[in-house]
Amino acid sequence: MKRTTTTIIGAGHSGLAMSHELTLAGVDHVILERGQIANSWRKERWDSLRLLTPNWMNGLHGHDYKGNDFDGYMNVAELIDTFDACAAKTGASVRTETTVLSVDGTAGAYTVQTDQGAIHCDSVVMANGACATPRIPGFASQMPEQIQSFTPQTYKRPAQLPDGKVLVVGASASGMQLAREIQQSGRQVVLAVGNHSRFPRNYRDADITMWLEIIGATTIPYTQVDDIERVRRTPSLTLVAGESIDLNSLQDLGVEITGRLAAISDGRALFSGSLANHCAAADLKMNRLLTSIDDWVDTADLTDLVAPAERYLPTRVPKAPRLNMDLAAEGFGSVLWATGYRPDFNWLKLPVFDRKGNLKHDGGVVAEGLYAMGLPYLRQRKSTFIDGACDDACVLAAHLTAGLTQSIAA
Repeated sequence: MKRTTTTIIGAGHSGLAMSHELTLAGVDHVILERGQIANSWRKERWDSLRLLTPNWMNGLHGHDYKGNDFDGYMNVAELIDTFDACAAKTGASVRTETTVLSVDGTAGAYTVQTDQGAIHCDSVVMANGACATPRIPGFASQMPEQIQSFTPQTYKRPAQLPDGKVLVVGASASGMQLAREIQQSGRQVVLAVGNHSRFPRNYRDADITMWLEIIGATTIPYTQVDDIERVRRTPSLTLVAGESIDLNSLQDLGVEITGRLAAISDGRALFSGSLANHCAAADLKMNRLLTSIDDWVDTADLTDLVAPAERYLPTRVPKAPRLNMDLAAEGFGSVLWATGYRPDFNWLKLPVFDRKGNLKHDGGVVAEGLYAMGLPYLRQRKSTFIDGACDDACVLAAHLTAGLTQSIAA
């Protein structure tokens, strides 16, 4: 059985951020990765993907962005190069192609069992992220057999899809971007829309993410948020690289929008009648954010230095959105489930889950010597962003090292 002080599970941006902090603190550790560094980016993304955050937000901990296009948007290949360079600079011990089978024990005596052997350690950091497994509804099994199912992890390009129309389920950033790409490839797309967000890419001369940073919307501590569990379920930012996308622009391309996919019955897709309500809610939240930006500009007396305030046309909703479709009869060949993700902690053999099976934690502190990174609103809204992991790692690494010090003193 091998021995180390800390085991980090996952060599993505969260794992590398924590490794950087532990290296600075002189804590010996090892990173375990089921594939290669940045494995999900290498193998579970579509070909055309570019990051939704600008390059100035995409520097890894201890490895800031060094290019000349600070306001540009990296493609996946560029991001992978950044990951590799960061890992090399940190000098961390990364064991690739190593699958974690179980984690159990207590602080100071955790055992991480892998397919390459066991590791005994004082502390464990679970940095395997929030997007391990697609969150697909149970009724997906009722989809007609001739209709092929995809997720953003398995979809690569439009040519991969079988002939026929495509049902995209979910108006997340992924769902909207892929609906647009597939529609532009010449296939008819129907987009099932549930709870979603709406943001302009640029507002008053700046990227919307810059405004979110300026007004402090991304750094509100989790302890100052009402109903943090509800906030952690809030839809992600619906943004794409370099331009705005919303349901209006998709409809301009010919995408048909319907309500949330509620069930599949006898080959028919059944949609809720809540489309108008979901769209109105997204518009309302967007306008509240824009008002917050306008108020900040006014308070800072910068009105004459930035573009004027503006508002956008409300989301167009069909007068009679369809409530059901016979998928086979209407020629659908595939469905793409852009319905979100969930983390995978099936290997965690400790009583740290709530009655719904969700990991319980206090800002990333799960138990003594046990930590989580990369989960939605872990410590602040940008916890799932690449640069957000840096802030979280600083705090959690300090907590971890303090625990080690107390253990030694005892």
